[in-house]
Formats: sequence, structure tokens, C-alpha cells
Amino acid sequence: MLLPIYGYGHPVLKKVAEDIDAGYPELEKLMADMWETMYQADGVGLAAPQIGRSIRLFVIDTIQVMEEDKKDDGIKQVFINARKLSEEGPVWNYEEGCLSIPDVRGDVERPPVLRLQYQDENFETHEKTFSGVNARVIQ
Repeated sequence: MLLPIYGYGHPVLKKVAEDIDAGYPELEKLMADMWETMYQADGVGLAAPQIGRSIRLFVIDTIQVMEEDKKDDGIKQVFINARKLSEEGPVWNYEEGCLSIPDVRGDVERPPVLRLQYQDENFETHEKTFSGVNARVIQ
């Protein structure tokens, strides 16, 4: 089911999102709806606050934007209760867009390497380093 994407300025986007556990109501359906909504909106990432849920959950798919010979570098993944552990490298500018600010793009400075602790859709905990486009979309 397609979900409404909340626009810039909506109060839910200003709240600190809460951690969730495996008992969160209808989590499987929510994740499926987030994927569908993200793809329908031509996005590469979607966070739960963008669809009105103030929880620590986001989905990304960078495979779809990778050059054909770099598809293996992309990721399609669910992140739950993610925490940034560190970031490295000199910041680099790249033009970005955001589904909550439609039709607006702009250069954003971000570090190229990001280390994250998160849980996957099965609530298994991971620590992983992401770089390049993957790090940028996560941030």
C-alpha cells in the first residue's frame, strides 16, 4: 500500500525517533509498504518519519542507481535502530534530493565513509562500514 510522504516542516520530521523491537505492530507490512512507497516515488531511501512514524527505521536501495558494472557495490537493505558510530574522510559535495522536499535538489557536503551499528529486519545486530553512495544515502 502506498503511504503518504510527509513534507518538509511537518512536526513528525522534527521529533527524535524512537527505537523499536520485534513486537512493533505490523512491522512486516510497514516495511513492505515503505519499499513500495519509495519505489513509486523514484527514491533510493525512505525513513519511517517521512511516512509519519517517529521510529528508527529506514530502507535504502542503491543498486538501482549504480552503473551497470558497479551493481554489486550497491545495497538493498532495511536498517532498524541505527546508530552512527563514526565517519571518516574529507567531506565531498554531491547533488541530492529528498522525498520530503519534492522537486528540490542541492549540493550537500557529507563524509565519504560511515560506520554504523544497526539491526536488520530479523533484529540481528550488525556493525558495518559503508562508503561512497551507500554512505551518502544512509546519512
